[in-house]
Amino acid sequence: MTADVSITRLVLDASFLVQFVMLLLVAASVSSWALILLKRNILKSAEESAVTFEDEFWAGGNLAEIYRDVSHAERDGGGMERIFRAGFQEFSRMRKQTGAPPAAVVEAAHRAMRVSLTRELDGAEQHLPFLATVGSVSPYIGLFGTVWGIMNAFRALADQHQATLATVAPGIAEALIATALGLFAAIPAVVAYNHYNNRVERLSSRYETFVEEFISILERHTHTAATASR
Repeated sequence: MTADVSITRLVLDASFLVQFVMLLLVAASVSSWALILLKRNILKSAEESAVTFEDEFWAGGNLAEIYRDVSHAERDGGGMERIFRAGFQEFSRMRKQTGAPPAAVVEAAHRAMRVSLTRELDGAEQHLPFLATVGSVSPYIGLFGTVWGIMNAFRALADQHQATLATVAPGIAEALIATALGLFAAIPAVVAYNHYNNRVERLSSRYETFVEEFISILERHTHTAATASR
């Protein structure tokens, strides 16, 4: 209890600028933790929905039937399902156009899927730069508060006729709290950024692999249809 009270007293007795630095770091820490939990849920949902859709897609069945099933489903199927819908919609639209070359049909579907993929990755990466900023800037903000607090401590020491450790210790202690808060805000943000960035890259690779595999299926469909029409 004594330690808690002394730390609280040090914070309350700190200069206005050091208190502002501490408040800023606490706000950065709270914001980053809220974002960490939010991104955890978002990426977990995206990964689980990708696994579910891949299982349904590769289980076999007509592409049109799969499209109807995912289009009428009440659930939000996630990024991979939206990429599939975008590609198949464009593929179906282009095939209805008279005289459209098979290569142009597939290329249009590919473009639609790439646009949808980019949109999905933008959503997955949203707010990650904030974690990177907190992780890189917080230690320097804390260090600034520490330097300012130590400077004030030595300025106060200059007015004393007899310098003792007990005289300067409180000022240095309150200054070091700013450094501790800076590290407390930065370390989780850096760890979370690296972890989530790696998960987004794996998700991106999974989406891109599906796009290329689906495009190969569409190419076979158009080739088969063109051969049968001859």
